[in-house]
Amino acid sequence: MPDQLDLNLLRVFDALLQDGSVTAAAERLHLSIPATSRALGRLRRAMSDPILVRAGRGMAPTPFALRTAPRVRSLLDEASALISADREVTVADLKRTFTIRINDGVAATLVTALVEATAAVAPGVILRFVAEGTESTEALRDGSVDLDIGAGDDQAPDIRTALLYREQIVGIVRADSPLGRRGAPTLTQLCRHPHVSSSRRGRARGPLDDALEAVGLQRHVAAVVPTHAVAMLLVASSHYVGLVPQRLAEQYGPALGIRSFPIAAALPEVDVRLLWHVRLDADPAQRWLRDTIRAALR
Repeated sequence: MPDQLDLNLLRVFDALLQDGSVTAAAERLHLSIPATSRALGRLRRAMSDPILVRAGRGMAPTPFALRTAPRVRSLLDEASALISADREVTVADLKRTFTIRINDGVAATLVTALVEATAAVAPGVILRFVAEGTESTEALRDGSVDLDIGAGDDQAPDIRTALLYREQIVGIVRADSPLGRRGAPTLTQLCRHPHVSSSRRGRARGPLDDALEAVGLQRHVAAVVPTHAVAMLLVASSHYVGLVPQRLAEQYGPALGIRSFPIAAALPEVDVRLLWHVRLDADPAQRWLRDTIRAALR
């Protein structure tokens, strides 16, 4: 009769998939290497799959293991929430990895403060930041992402959302550019310079183009880059105009030799939100992390 899966075996499975190594998983779980190896054998028999296979000097998960990993992570989160609901968490003793999907413009101004704030009180916590992709809420549902930070505003009944702050978009140029030296340039002046567009989807058009079109103007987008950070580096070494979040421009602009200015058009503000799945609402560790994120922004 095949081995039955229990919560401890699922924890081993989760650690093996995160670390890709029996040795590293054993260290994470505070088990001996032989005990972890035996647990892997039980998992293989119970799931009728190798789980991890040799790949060069390391080990790689099988397609089945990759498909199963998010569901296992979700089950472990639910079990943790069930056990710890309405209890206080001892942050200093917390050993947990949180996966946070985050917008690049927000990451540049939040990650350092958040990592420092977390490490100061919870040295056993690992913050794993991943880039935005499809922004599908399925990643929150299946547990492959714990928190989503960005411009999303999902209305699904099982997704919780909280506004973190509202972001203004500003123009940026190299400090020696004449543009915007005496306040906000006119839209006509803005169109006399080539622009760089920040879009991970490769889009050259944005809200500014709609505002320009409404008054019979058009800008020339000379380059499209995937992130705001790349746009700032390009602007710092060229005569291009860029559009980036105000917080990003204020924090890194002076060091890069970049000056920012307001755009003379009614561009929409960007609502930066925090999203998580309802099953983690009562999880004290996740509540602590959400509070820490809010405090880091302040």
